[in-house]
Amino acid sequence: MDSIKFYNRYTDQLEDEQVYGEGFLRWIYGNPLGLLTLHMLVKRACFSKLYGKLMDKPSSREKIAPFIEQYGLDVNDFLDAPDSYEHFNAFFYRKLKPEARPIADSEVVFPADGRHLAFQDASQIEGVFVKGQKFDLARLLGSDELGEKYAGGSVILSRLCPVDYHRFHFPVAGVAGEAKLINGDYFSVSPIALGRRLGYLWENKRVLTEVQTENLGKVLILEVGATCVGTIHQTYKPGPVEKGQEKGYFAFGGSTTMTFFEPGKIQLASDLSHHSSDQVEVYAKVGDLLAYANL
Repeated sequence: MDSIKFYNRYTDQLEDEQVYGEGFLRWIYGNPLGLLTLHMLVKRACFSKLYGKLMDKPSSREKIAPFIEQYGLDVNDFLDAPDSYEHFNAFFYRKLKPEARPIADSEVVFPADGRHLAFQDASQIEGVFVKGQKFDLARLLGSDELGEKYAGGSVILSRLCPVDYHRFHFPVAGVAGEAKLINGDYFSVSPIALGRRLGYLWENKRVLTEVQTENLGKVLILEVGATCVGTIHQTYKPGPVEKGQEKGYFAFGGSTTMTFFEPGKIQLASDLSHHSSDQVEVYAKVGDLLAYANL
């Protein structure tokens, strides 16, 4: 069974991902009976909502301490003490101390903690997770017009594992519009699933926000729901937003946020560009350098 490897920007090493629920994921997406279960139950909203309610029960607090220990989370980053959360979901979408995630000077920063794949020119992609898979931008963005406009632009896929900080932030400063819901299913966004079928991204529930910027044109931000993520919560208000400002959060489960730039507007950070070309995700934290503006 092949492990999922990623490049850690902070250790300068390739590392193996600790996959939460790995056995279940591999069975669901790789076994004929599992695939039947996936389409009959797991992809449906009722499954994720039920799981979410279980994580809202006070008894779910018992999962917090073992989770912290198993995945080596740094409690010094937490805004609140680990024993202060009323249930597991409250811990899952916990806030961090502002100093735990400093904001880089670059005009474009990472929108979330997680593992990131980035493509300077979406039209030149040879594969996403495996060779031959490409984004269907029109379906992903829910618009033929947007799909055409951003076809030659830059795309960043930021994948949040269940072990990651699960609030997402604005990668740029500008004026943010209303968040628009695009309804869909709840497939996993793990490479175990996406390596088999990238289309899960544009079949899942999504929320699209447009941000008008001073130097980068109109930047699109897309949050993608996933198995056990019943709701994508938006905490921002439409209007002026700052780079690094909180935008919202995901409840329990692995999730993804994607960022789209018009052609020629940015230059990706070198490590991100290099490793993404080899289909290797880069682990980086919210607020860290993602790209430079082409001015």
